[in-house]
Amino acid sequence: MKANLALLLSTILFTFSLGSVLDAKKKSESLFPAKLLDSDGKEVSSNVLDNKIVGIYFSAQWCPPCRHFTPSLVEFRDKNKKDFEVVFVSSDRSPKDQLAYMKKYKMNWYTITHGSDAAKDLSKKYEVRGIPSLVIVDKNGNTITKNGRGDVSKNPQNALSGWKKSS
Repeated sequence: MKANLALLLSTILFTFSLGSVLDAKKKSESLFPAKLLDSDGKEVSSNVLDNKIVGIYFSAQWCPPCRHFTPSLVEFRDKNKKDFEVVFVSSDRSPKDQLAYMKKYKMNWYTITHGSDAAKDLSKKYEVRGIPSLVIVDKNGNTITKNGRGDVSKNPQNALSGWKKSS
């Protein structure tokens, strides 16, 4: 009886420990940092992205094609914000420039801290070679397409439904 109790307790402790290790691993492998910034530069939990399709937008104010595409993305996001959110990864020259770009173009979405490791990691993960670039991921962080810019530019009325079917 004591042996069975000891075995049961060992199993429970092992299972609890394994669960904690897996939870920690899951958090460390998350696509986004635990804290994002809103368009005012205030910290918010990355939980704001839960259950949404997310566009990771690599852009900068100094980039003419970015300034051309950004208004279309703002309009698209604002029409679809119930199911779609944008996370901005800035290639601007400074955090001040990053927030000024967001204000000027009414990018009322989230961003990653300018020049952070998280921003560099996302650029590397998605092999971003030029801007603007819009990578679309599902609610689990799986890549739907790296051509979100093309989808929003050419077929905005069907882009989101197409992404949902692919997720």
